[in-house]
Amino acid sequence: MPLFFKKKPSEDSKKKLEFQLCLSKEAGADDVLDISACELSEVPTSAYSICKVIQKKVLILHNNELRSLVPKGCDIGTLATLKVLDLHENKLTSLPEDIGKLTSLQILNVEKNRLKSLPPSIGDLQLLQTLNVKGNCLCELPFSIGSLSSLRTLNVSDNNIVQLPKQLAYIRTLETFTLDAAMMTYPPSSVCVEGTESIQRFLCSEVVIEYCPPSQYLLPVLEHDCGKQDTNSFDSLEEAWKEEKQQQKLDFERHLEEKQKEHTQLFLMNIAHKESMLSSVRQEQERLEHGVSQQQKVQDAERMLMLEKVRQAEDDISSRINNMLMDNNRQKKSAAFFQALEEDRIRMEHLAAITQEEANSLRKKEVAVAMQRMLSDSSTMSLLHEVNDVRRQTLVSETCKSMEYFDRKFDRVMSLQLLDKSKAITQIIQEEEMQKAAFQALQLQKDAVHNYIRDQIKLIEDDLKQLTKLEIKRRNLDTENLQEFLVEQRSALSGMLQQLMKQRDQREQELRQVLVEMQLKSDSNQQNYWMIQYQRLLNTKPLTLRMQEAGVETGLVNMLCKLSAQHYLPILVHHKVTTESLRHMKSSDLKKLGIHEIGVQKALLNWAQENNPETASQKNDEAASVPMASPPLTPSLLPNAIVFHAPSSPVTPGTPVTPSAPSPVEGPGISECVVCMEAAAQIIFLPCGHVCCCQVCSGALQGCPLCRSTILQCVRLYHG
Repeated sequence: MPLFFKKKPSEDSKKKLEFQLCLSKEAGADDVLDISACELSEVPTSAYSICKVIQKKVLILHNNELRSLVPKGCDIGTLATLKVLDLHENKLTSLPEDIGKLTSLQILNVEKNRLKSLPPSIGDLQLLQTLNVKGNCLCELPFSIGSLSSLRTLNVSDNNIVQLPKQLAYIRTLETFTLDAAMMTYPPSSVCVEGTESIQRFLCSEVVIEYCPPSQYLLPVLEHDCGKQDTNSFDSLEEAWKEEKQQQKLDFERHLEEKQKEHTQLFLMNIAHKESMLSSVRQEQERLEHGVSQQQKVQDAERMLMLEKVRQAEDDISSRINNMLMDNNRQKKSAAFFQALEEDRIRMEHLAAITQEEANSLRKKEVAVAMQRMLSDSSTMSLLHEVNDVRRQTLVSETCKSMEYFDRKFDRVMSLQLLDKSKAITQIIQEEEMQKAAFQALQLQKDAVHNYIRDQIKLIEDDLKQLTKLEIKRRNLDTENLQEFLVEQRSALSGMLQQLMKQRDQREQELRQVLVEMQLKSDSNQQNYWMIQYQRLLNTKPLTLRMQEAGVETGLVNMLCKLSAQHYLPILVHHKVTTESLRHMKSSDLKKLGIHEIGVQKALLNWAQENNPETASQKNDEAASVPMASPPLTPSLLPNAIVFHAPSSPVTPGTPVTPSAPSPVEGPGISECVVCMEAAAQIIFLPCGHVCCCQVCSGALQGCPLCRSTILQCVRLYHG
């Protein structure tokens, strides 16, 4: 198989070639022979014959595969009558050496070929007006190109030409010269960029001749285009015509000079008008800038006054956030925390095993009562949250009803609750799932890690509420500079809240997994399995009892348990804090001891004042003087709260427990919903961390009303 072969033209190309050749031979055909796009590798000899016999003026051969212009056995002199020769987009590497025989040629187009040089005989083309060698591989132009006395357009761009021959200065008719100006070294690129006239002036100065515009030398060329006449017969007519042309040229130049003068005057008038407008605009701008600067100074002074007031509230929040971040970092780096988790896991595995002695010593009634109390408290807490939501939505309608209706309904609900309690006691003893739920609830309550995470979530929720209030207040004051500081703190708190919620869910999942493992390990025939586990938890000495044995008062221990702040018991034991000493303390003193939560500080101080013997005796005297008109309400409810009790039900593992620590931002200054402007803000939007909307309005929102960020999660706040 040969390595090189000629590509044969397709059938369509052959048919097109034959049609064009036949068309050019017909009578009345024009002077054009067009055999372009016929996939020719060489020019057919028949084309040369047609051009010689029929005296064709135009030969078009572009978009072929030509590698040579003259086939074997032909002479390029046959094409002497051609005026236009179009060879662009072929594969020519050279032109014939005797191309100068085409004495009538006026346009030569060899664009996009592979020419490496031009033959010297190209200078013999005295009538050539357009030469296009764009897109080839030329490195230089021959010196004979200066002999092209009729050349008007020359294009040598997209080649490797960096120097031009000086002989180009002798082409007086050159009007358009296209080249790669940035690549040129001679003439310099700065000269080539300015255009054809600049290049010709430079070359004329190099060969020491005077430069003249091409218009003065185009007359013979234009006369030749009009056709050749017999010089011996029409000499006088030619002289008259030349004079007329010369006069027309002078009139044209005179008219051109007048137009240029008018254009210059208009340009100067335009510049003067622009300068006057610019000066007036500049004066107006300076006046506006002066007024704006004065107004800005007044606003800055007012803003500084407001910022001083805002910074005071900011300092407390900054210190609390820093303390929480430090605590969080210490918790992450503490190896003791992981050791405690491991001990919990070992303890849970130990709890999964039940000995025969524990089964024999099972106290069914006491354990059942304890389970019932735990389930009752859990269901009461969940019911309180539900009732609180219902009360907020129906408060306006319920105030119009009579108190007698509520008392009667309250008695009926209380009777139903007592009936459900008696049923639940017997039901717990019989049903295995109820016992398991009670054990799970007690396990969640006793788990110190779960309580700590829950307390941290509560603190972060409170801080997010304060930050949202402060951000709304600052936004109303238009404090843009300090707004970035609030956004950073809120972003940090939002990240901590999401992390703590994940830790809480993970801890609850681990506890549920422990329950599943205990369920799998238990024997199907084992009786009272969950009651024995519950009794074991009751028999385990809790931290509160150990603190009582160490000398901490029982009331103080119970108060910390209600606040879910058992982790502060070691601090109180270490500093030997009593109720009497708490009465003489302030929030700053508790903060120095290590109690940084403001809600816990206020609750402890209020509890110490309430337990003052003098205050207690005064309250007892007042209570004795007032007759009891109605049964006492639950202490954890507000005075105007209406409680609906429902039958007790076990708490599911995913039910959140509301922290008992008082919120530092509740009270008259609590923020209101930015949508309805009526209810209090109850929802935290994550990940932005804004607390700016009530529960009713948050259901229809997809983006935060304050920062317009997408809401990925909503966290409900409970005010208790």
